[in-house]
Amino acid sequence: MNRRMIIYTLGKMVKIEGFLLVLPFIVGCIYQETTGIYFLGCALLAYFIGYVLSNKKPKNEIIYAKEGFMIVALAWVVFSLIGALPFCITGEIPSYIDAFFEVVSGFTTTGSTILKDIEALSYASLFWRSFSHWIGGMGILVFVVAFLSDAPGTTMHILKAEMPGPVVGKLVSKVHVTAKLLYKMYAVITILEAVFLMAGGMPLFDSILAAFSTAGTGGFAIKNASIAAYDSAYIDGVITVFMLLFGINFNLVYLVCIKRFKDAFKSEELHWYLGIVAVATIFITINIASLYPSMLKAFRYAIFQVASVITTTGFITADYQKWPAFSQTILVLLMFIGACAGSTGGGMKVSRIVMLIKRGFAGLKQLVHPRSVNTTIFEGQPVEESTMNVMHTYLILYAVIFVVSMLIVVLQNIDFTSGFTAVATCINNVGPGLNVVGPVENFSSLSDLSKLVLSFDMLAGRLEIFPMLMLFNPSLWKK
Repeated sequence: MNRRMIIYTLGKMVKIEGFLLVLPFIVGCIYQETTGIYFLGCALLAYFIGYVLSNKKPKNEIIYAKEGFMIVALAWVVFSLIGALPFCITGEIPSYIDAFFEVVSGFTTTGSTILKDIEALSYASLFWRSFSHWIGGMGILVFVVAFLSDAPGTTMHILKAEMPGPVVGKLVSKVHVTAKLLYKMYAVITILEAVFLMAGGMPLFDSILAAFSTAGTGGFAIKNASIAAYDSAYIDGVITVFMLLFGINFNLVYLVCIKRFKDAFKSEELHWYLGIVAVATIFITINIASLYPSMLKAFRYAIFQVASVITTTGFITADYQKWPAFSQTILVLLMFIGACAGSTGGGMKVSRIVMLIKRGFAGLKQLVHPRSVNTTIFEGQPVEESTMNVMHTYLILYAVIFVVSMLIVVLQNIDFTSGFTAVATCINNVGPGLNVVGPVENFSSLSDLSKLVLSFDMLAGRLEIFPMLMLFNPSLWKK
């Protein structure tokens, strides 16, 4: 274990968080708020801690898989611990556990909240809250990778450990160049969405923060009624399109940018993703048609909620708690499916679901014809057995964490539906659940223990389970 490189990288991360905390301070200055000074204080503290940790560069800069997992897990935990401080110090979220839950929800792009009155927050806090989605959407370490040295074996393990999905590759030959390309595309699309939202009459501040939350597929809104507060079909439509766009694998977005349209649109995962969205929208539209004055309005609310849930964004324009059980069930299933691998979305990922289903049917054929060879084909290529083994391991660990978390949460005097969907929405990084944690409710009524468990679930879900569990493996802490 290269401990010095781990500490050095964590130091660089904390220094970067210090710089990022200056932005809400600037926002506070613009709106003449005293709250901003607390963000500046936290920024200076973070930079000082980061400077101490990264002052001496290690001689050995090589990072292998175990270091990659440890760096990613520890970086997200440390980032959250420091990122929660401004909320707590300002007094806007007095409880540190509540502040930690809120900022973990932000960085992991979950969107679950403990706030009862979001609009009571200062502009600086609202900015930091939504900006945390944008930071965590692409990955807080992907940004660092863009500026780390490109020595062999230094950065690819970090990229693999942090990027969501069963398979992670490079857009170009050099990892740090890949990271820069990802962030350039990410920033350009975010700006584009903000411009479209302003064109629809949304204020500048609201547009920027809504774009941050959409880009990270997080769902933090600055209105208590979420996007429903704007009551605009245009705004609903713009956000729906961009939610679906950010749920697509960024490798495909890159192919479109370099005009390789044929390669991008033949993606099997993309076909499944759009197909699931289309089928779910049609079923829900028909099911809720009687609740709205026209089929078009039912479609508007159906496709927004479907896009919001499958991309794990968590914005709402309708209280689907009042929808029929059939529609609610479809939305809960979409929580587990999630978006595409290599996107900013959460969930189990469409590619993983499709490969597991194909392997299941292959297993059935094997039972009938024991001597036959049944290879799982995905994206026109055979899936390696090692990849399938990792996915099976992921599924088992996912189920174990889910069950244990739900038992702990329901033990805190909460009903089954609330407990089940609270864990489902947190581990899949969605946001709202049902009943006590429904779309017009929040997580404030849960116990501190439940909030800590759900915070772990959010981190585990965002980091694809393995990095967080590695923290509890004693053998990896040995030199």
